Amino acid sequence: MTFSPRIFTLTFLLGLTLILSACGSAPAEPGPPSEEPGATSEPAPPTTAAEKDAAVEAPDATETSVPAPDELVAATGGVSFQNDIAPILDRSCIRCHGGTRVEEGLDVRSYATMMSGSDNGPVIIPGDSNGSLLVTQVVDGEMPRRAPKLAAEQIQLLIDWVNQGALDN
Repeated sequence: MTFSPRIFTLTFLLGLTLILSACGSAPAEPGPPSEEPGATSEPAPPTTAAEKDAAVEAPDATETSVPAPDELVAATGGVSFQNDIAPILDRSCIRCHGGTRVEEGLDVRSYATMMSGSDNGPVIIPGDSNGSLLVTQVVDGEMPRRAPKLAAEQIQLLIDWVNQGALDN
């Protein structure tokens, strides 16, 4: 089983966040034994101004923060055309849409030529994967015709890239 660099990065960041969240709280310091059986010891309320300020600013140790997938994508810079999308196009699309062949007028050899569209008009509408011809044909299994169909992870990368604005990054 192979993982794309983006999936690996997201998985790594999620795991690291979970580990750091679990390790972030310090164990309670032992206090004097309780005089009543079964009673729990509560920390003493802050008495000085500095202790009160620290108590207000300190996060609750029981709260853990796990970033949402969208936050992880933002933290990793989103989907990269150069690192994520171009390799997919090179493996699956360039035989018919680049080089000596440019079927339907679509050339995927570069970001600029792909974004210029095809004989049928634009193939990518930044921010709208549902309205982007390239995405809908890949999702529907119409493309690629002469290469293996894209894996679900590759299709999701393409969808995410378009929905993130189809940037040349």
